[in-house]
Amino acid sequence: MLRISVMNTKGGCGKTTIATNLASYCASLGYGTALYDYDKQASCSRWAKARPPGRNPIHCVAAFEPPCASMTRSWQMRVPQGTRYIISDTPAGYGMVDIEDRVAEADVILIPVLPSPIDIYSTADFIRDLLLIGKARVHNTRLAIVTNRARINTRSVDKLERFLNKLDIPVIARIRDTQHYVSAAEQGIGIHEMNERDAQRDRQIWAELFGWLDSNRGGFAEFEYSLLQKLKA
Repeated sequence: MLRISVMNTKGGCGKTTIATNLASYCASLGYGTALYDYDKQASCSRWAKARPPGRNPIHCVAAFEPPCASMTRSWQMRVPQGTRYIISDTPAGYGMVDIEDRVAEADVILIPVLPSPIDIYSTADFIRDLLLIGKARVHNTRLAIVTNRARINTRSVDKLERFLNKLDIPVIARIRDTQHYVSAAEQGIGIHEMNERDAQRDRQIWAELFGWLDSNRGGFAEFEYSLLQKLKA
């Protein structure tokens, strides 16, 4: 079972887009998939409710809500038998304790980044917090970047790529800027499940992202220690 958390304290960077599309991709391959929604905006929960009955099922939990009177928290948060991928969508703005808790619960943290100066600087601070406060190295949690809403051959994308190369963080996917993601979200599906021919070009992006997750199950302790030194500089 692989636990994947989509995190960035910067709002509006596309965490829900990544969480829902990754969950639907894993489910479409026939793997047991659970989606935990920690964001009070409940975007993942609404997406899951809109998912058509004919699609492969995804176990979705509104983790931001307390359990009802007749249910314990442990029962609410239970992982169904046969689940292979657990994906967590997290809100913007974390406290110190929240960051460490989320890092401890994750095998992999996917960090969405938008190609803008504000997002780049904010993400650098967040990565520093993951290592210093969240103790990602201690928990042997892997970090990876997903660039979002990227338009090819633009100055902002070039600046983002230079920033990421400097930190030596793997960029495992580049999500292009397209309205197909909005349409998919409204239908409760992933972009790879759409019939539009233009949307099918994005399927390879999620195949590559999934391939990285599935083939890199080892630890990154030495890598993260090196990264921490760079962030301190």
